[in-house]
Amino acid sequence: MAWNDAYKYVRGIAARHGIAEGEKREDQSLPLGARIGGILSLQMTPFIHANTNGSLMQIPALADNLIKAISRVDLDMKGILYRYYLSTGDDDSAADQAQEKFLQLYQDSEGKVSELMYCTRLTRMIPESAEDQEAFMGSAGYGLGDKTYTLWREQLAGLGWVEADLAAVFGDADSLTYQRDAGNPAAEFVPPFKGTETRIDDAAGEHGLKQQIIFMPYSRDVAGTPEYLLISTEIVADQDGDATRRGIHVDFMIGLPLAQDRVVIR
Repeated sequence: MAWNDAYKYVRGIAARHGIAEGEKREDQSLPLGARIGGILSLQMTPFIHANTNGSLMQIPALADNLIKAISRVDLDMKGILYRYYLSTGDDDSAADQAQEKFLQLYQDSEGKVSELMYCTRLTRMIPESAEDQEAFMGSAGYGLGDKTYTLWREQLAGLGWVEADLAAVFGDADSLTYQRDAGNPAAEFVPPFKGTETRIDDAAGEHGLKQQIIFMPYSRDVAGTPEYLLISTEIVADQDGDATRRGIHVDFMIGLPLAQDRVVIR
């Protein structure tokens, strides 16, 4: 599979002028046989179990199953992350059903898929001050990478969660505490992971996005199943090859681990 730093604008322009030699798919030889336009089928049992036991993970809509984009994340450690997007969430003004959703796979250095996780965005924030950016990049030895992270009931209320849903998740508590899921559990701070994500939004690789990501997974137990809070600072380098569309934001993703036999792509 080709993952080029620059998108294929020259080929696209040539095709419009009738001089292309034919289309080449850039979404080939992916784990689980994924491709843009493929259909992702998920067994609902893990989602129902999590949702009925107070998880922040919502049950996916059955019709929300078309793979619309695919990315590869090259990490500062062995292995590769792939993300199969059902929605990229690029349009912040879009309705809730267009919020970012993807199936994330970790492929180890031997090419084996060892982890799968379904992720959906809880919220996105823009770190406007230098202090906020420093904290969410973990660059000063605190913030992203701390031992715990707390979500507050009033934060979700501010996102529009109704009281019945808040009660199902929080009960009588005011907060949820997630533990860092990396490094020495006793360490007060562990530097966050870093990588470069290259996303293609069409099979020819003519449209997409490239960004640096700085992230840390946190987790809590929900009725014997881990629920992940993936906090990811994303620094967009370019979108559709346009370097003027740079930006920085922090995504808070809720993740549910899945067994490979509960996932089918066709």
